Amino acid sequence: MTLVKFKNPLTPSLRDPFFSDLMDTQKSLFNLNRIFNGGSEITPAMNIKETKNDFKIEMAAPGLTKNDFKITIDDGVLTISSEKEEKTEEKEEGYLRKEFSYRSFERSMSLPETVDESKDVKAEYHDGVLKLVLHKKPGVKSKVAKTIKVS
Repeated sequence: MTLVKFKNPLTPSLRDPFFSDLMDTQKSLFNLNRIFNGGSEITPAMNIKETKNDFKIEMAAPGLTKNDFKITIDDGVLTISSEKEEKTEEKEEGYLRKEFSYRSFERSMSLPETVDESKDVKAEYHDGVLKLVLHKKPGVKSKVAKTIKVS
């Protein structure tokens, strides 16, 4: 008697390309990061520019509305967060399709002592970019950048 490898066509092999793609964490439908982060695995990018009188912050956050943001300053810490839940339901003859997604992010940063927290912060959201202007305390000068030469 000889042993012969037998592949039952009714029992899928885990080596099957279909199943390997399902379990691949980068491509998988079952990728937990994609499920719990609503498909978004990245915190929005942020640019900070210091001018003579203020700090200007820009954050790329497409697909949101101005009402989706929560912006707070508490004890010298600026926090920008957002939560968005989307639901879609489609009913047609013979089937019902429901989809939902949930995305959120939170980004916090310590503010320098030169920021005047008593003044109002100007916040605008247009074309997927959130813009903030944080005013400096009066009489505070910007530090001049020092260039260091590498030898």
